[in-house]
Amino acid sequence: MCGGFTCSKNALIALNILYVMVGFLLIGVGVYARAASIVTNLPIVGGILACGIILILISILGLAGAVKHHQVMLFFYMIILFLLFLIQFSIASSCLAVNSEQQQEFAEEGWNTVPASMHKQVQDTFLCCGFNSTNTTGTSAEASCDLVNKQCCAGSFDSNCQCPPCLPKLEDKINYAFKLCGGLGIFFSFTEVLAVFLARRYRNQNDPDYLPARAVFPRNYIY
Repeated sequence: MCGGFTCSKNALIALNILYVMVGFLLIGVGVYARAASIVTNLPIVGGILACGIILILISILGLAGAVKHHQVMLFFYMIILFLLFLIQFSIASSCLAVNSEQQQEFAEEGWNTVPASMHKQVQDTFLCCGFNSTNTTGTSAEASCDLVNKQCCAGSFDSNCQCPPCLPKLEDKINYAFKLCGGLGIFFSFTEVLAVFLARRYRNQNDPDYLPARAVFPRNYIY
């Protein structure tokens, strides 16, 4: 078992290097989730992004504290990392617990808050018009629908032909983004508990290379 001072130090350093990579991974997943859902201004996905950024900063603090065996740094590292565990675990659980109806509500709320330029981008990308059959987002998006409808209805003789709503085409991407964020968040949040335990143990260990003042200076040295 890794119980020595050097082993605990190296394990804590390696774990924090892993957390730096995990932080970038969470940021990448959050960016992908927003890009996949495109229009959904999801606070849960934003929380995953925030956790990734905070995790990188905490890992840098943990690396500095582990290398220097700094008691104050390690103390704040344990406290902040445990709080991050609670936040990340809650957000990840929320991602996995959200059902399809709630996902649609989040998506519709996001659709109604983004500007018309974003509506046009989504509609041009997926060849759709409006969010759903009952919400066409008003006149701001109807102008872009005219151009999209020409592509959807090319060769059609139906005067009422128009592109389908965007929700069915975004639904699978939104669901996948939620599950991906939730799964990764749950998995890596439990490793943070291990880091807290390891930091506490390493903080209470004595450095064998540390020489007290009596060993550095002779006894007859006048302070």
